[in-house]
Amino acid sequence: MPTFNEALNVPVLVDRIEDALVGRRAEVIFVDDSTDNTPQVIREVAARSSTPVRLIRRESPVGGLSGAVVAGLQAASSDWCVVMDGDLQHPPELIPALLHSAEEDAADVVVASRYVKGGSSGGLSGGVRHLVSSTATLLTRAMFPRRLRNCTDPMTGFFAIRRSAIDLSELRPRGFKILLEILARNSVRVTEEPFVFGERVAGESKASLREGFKFVAQIAALRFGRLSSFAIIGAAGAVANIAIMAGLQAIGTWYLVAAIIGALVTIAGNFLLQERFVFHDLRAEGRNVWLRFGQSMAFNLSETAVRTFLLWVIVETTIVPSLLAQAGLIAIGFILRFVYHSRIVYKPKRTTSIDFDLGTVRDRSEPIRSDRNAGAPSTKGVSS
Repeated sequence: MPTFNEALNVPVLVDRIEDALVGRRAEVIFVDDSTDNTPQVIREVAARSSTPVRLIRRESPVGGLSGAVVAGLQAASSDWCVVMDGDLQHPPELIPALLHSAEEDAADVVVASRYVKGGSSGGLSGGVRHLVSSTATLLTRAMFPRRLRNCTDPMTGFFAIRRSAIDLSELRPRGFKILLEILARNSVRVTEEPFVFGERVAGESKASLREGFKFVAQIAALRFGRLSSFAIIGAAGAVANIAIMAGLQAIGTWYLVAAIIGALVTIAGNFLLQERFVFHDLRAEGRNVWLRFGQSMAFNLSETAVRTFLLWVIVETTIVPSLLAQAGLIAIGFILRFVYHSRIVYKPKRTTSIDFDLGTVRDRSEPIRSDRNAGAPSTKGVSS
């Protein structure tokens, strides 16, 4: 558990972990970057706890929360580790379910997801944080369609992981989103358990604009290839669109008609180039080329209609030139087109437990047995 000024939460958190893990060998590892008395509280809790509690105190918090998680994974004595926050928004009572799923599905990573049936992100404070979280999840899954095909919540900080399945030396921790870093850099078998994201009990959220910039830098560093190819093709299409529009206007064509013709020509051209250079590895995911073309065309025509209407509004009500307005609207639509094509047109098929050579698939929305003997055998340890 990475902690930063969570002194009030630590005693309750350790008590609940002990109750959840009765009958199992376990250790609790706090990796602390606090500026308050959290380290002293952890030491006091360790002195009275029946479960081993360890404190790793970092004077230089390299890598932020993600760096703290990596430090904890490196120090853990168990192959199976559970990563969770110290703010009580991640319920310790779910730990047995995560371990049970790991064993049942022969998985390397078990994600506690807010976005599968039975889960909820209700503990996020305010509509803005809900919107930011959902948008970040959507964008991330669009940028990593294959690695995240079985993960609906790559932004979560609550998951179980088998250390021997990942290469810790390859991780480049930064900011909050360590699970994304792990899944993007390692080929692992992922399964999920639903969980309800609770409300913060004490302390303050560490989310900030600075962390938002770190997240953007993280996903750019992890996946610049597919997005850059999409951007290059999109930029070429945008230049062609503007050139066609300018040429038609030069011979007297009304700017709206010129914009529509330019859009139709570039939509078809962009689709062919994306098939060949951007999403070539995802073409065999169950949709034939005509369905992909139809989905792409339907979205792009709808986007073109909306963009053309906005172009008309801007030109008729402001002093912005039509070509400049068109260029700006194309740029705004770029991210929408990328997300749509990644998540709809070329969305990879989700694998199931059957792909792990198991014969059944369990409905994750059903309550899972969480008695003291469920999950991994008691002869195996777990680091939390």
